[in-house]
Amino acid sequence: MRTQIEHAREGIVTPQMETVAGIEGIDVRALLMQVEEGSIVIMSRGESSVGIGKGLRTKVNVNIGTSSLKIDPEEEVKKASIAEKYGADTLTDLSMGGNITEIRRMIFNNTTLPITTIPIYQTAAEKGLRDMTQEDIIQDIKQQAEEGVSSFVLHCTDSEMLRQLKKGKRIMGVVSKGGSITCAYMLRNGYENPFIENFDTILGILKRYDIVLSLGNTMRSGCIHDGRDKAQLEEIKKNVELAKRANEEGVQVIIEGMGGHVRADRIADYVKFHKRSSSFPLFVAGPLPADVAVGYDHIAGCVGASIASGAGADYLCYITPSEHLGLPGPEQVREGLIAFKIAAHIGDSIKYGLNGKDRELARKRAELDWEGQLNYAIDGERARELAPKEGPCTMCGDFCAIKIMKEFETCNYSG
Repeated sequence: MRTQIEHAREGIVTPQMETVAGIEGIDVRALLMQVEEGSIVIMSRGESSVGIGKGLRTKVNVNIGTSSLKIDPEEEVKKASIAEKYGADTLTDLSMGGNITEIRRMIFNNTTLPITTIPIYQTAAEKGLRDMTQEDIIQDIKQQAEEGVSSFVLHCTDSEMLRQLKKGKRIMGVVSKGGSITCAYMLRNGYENPFIENFDTILGILKRYDIVLSLGNTMRSGCIHDGRDKAQLEEIKKNVELAKRANEEGVQVIIEGMGGHVRADRIADYVKFHKRSSSFPLFVAGPLPADVAVGYDHIAGCVGASIASGAGADYLCYITPSEHLGLPGPEQVREGLIAFKIAAHIGDSIKYGLNGKDRELARKRAELDWEGQLNYAIDGERARELAPKEGPCTMCGDFCAIKIMKEFETCNYSG
C-alpha cells in the first residue's frame, strides 16, 4: 500500500483526499500539498477518512476501553457507538483488561470511525511489566496493524529525558500511562526506548498499512503547579526529530504535546511554541487549567481545550467527568464528547472566524422558533429535553425580552 504522503509527492489525488476536501470545503490540490509537507494527516478506516491539521476543523478524539479492574466489553461497544452517534471524529481503544484483541474486534464491528491504539498497553497487560520484551512489543504492533488500526501512539522517551525528570522538582512525575509503562521497561531492564531502538522497523510496518504515527506526550505536567521543564523541552525536540524521520519515509505523523494540566495563562503560548517547533498536526489531551475541578474535569478541560484550539491546536482528546476517578460510563462519554465539541467549535471561531451555525441559531432564537434553534444545537437531543413544548421558556415566562420588544419592532434581522 502506498501512503497518502507518497501519493501526494507524485501529485496523485486519492479518494481519501477527495473525501476530506469535500468535508472541509477546501481545494483538494491545496490539501494534497499540505499532506505532502506533513501539516495535514488523513486518518482512514474503510470508507471513513478524517483530515487533521492546518486550516481544518479542530477534531475531537474519544477514549474508550477496559481497565484491569473493570471489564465489560459490551459497555465499551456501547460507549464507542455513543461516541460515533454524537459526532466524535476518532476513537482510541485503551483496553487493558479481558480479551483485548476480541474487545477491539467488537469495537471494529460496531463502528466506522478511525481507531487509534497504544500497542504497549496490550503488551503490558498480557505479558506483564516484568516479563515483556521488545519482540513482544513489535509483535503486538504487527498484529494490530494487520487488524486495521488507523493510528498508533508511541512514547519515545529517552535516557536524557529521564535524567532531566529526576533532576527536576515536579510535584507529580510521569502521569502518562503509556509513557510510564515505557519508562518502567527502560529502567527495569537498563535498555533504551524500544520504539527508538526499533524505529526503522516500526516505520516499515506503519508505511505498509499507511498508519498514522502519533508521538506521545510522556513528560506532560500532572498539575498546574508543575510548569514546562527541561524534560518536556527535550521531549518536544525528540518528537520533532522523529516526526521528520517518519515523514521522510512517507509515514504520516501527529505530535502529542502540551496536554495534561497547564495554567490557563500559559496554554496559548505553549501551543504557539509547539507550532513554531514544527508544522506537524498538534494533538492535546485537555489541557486542564485547574486541578480542583474533580468530578467536573470535562468542564475545566473544555475551557483549556478552547484556548488551545484557538491558539492553533489541531486535535483534542476529550475528558469526561470521571477523569482521575474511574472508568467513564456511556453517559459520561457523551458529556465529555459534547464538552469538547463545544471547545473545538469555540477554538475554530477564534482561528477561522464566526461559524454560520451560530448566526442561524441566533436568527431562530430571535424568531422564537424552538425547533429551528434545536436543529442548530451541538446536542439537539439534550436541548430538546430541556426546551418547552411550546410558548416562551419558563425562565422569563410572559416577560420574555424578545417577545416584549417585538411589539415595538425595535430591531430588524439583518442576516
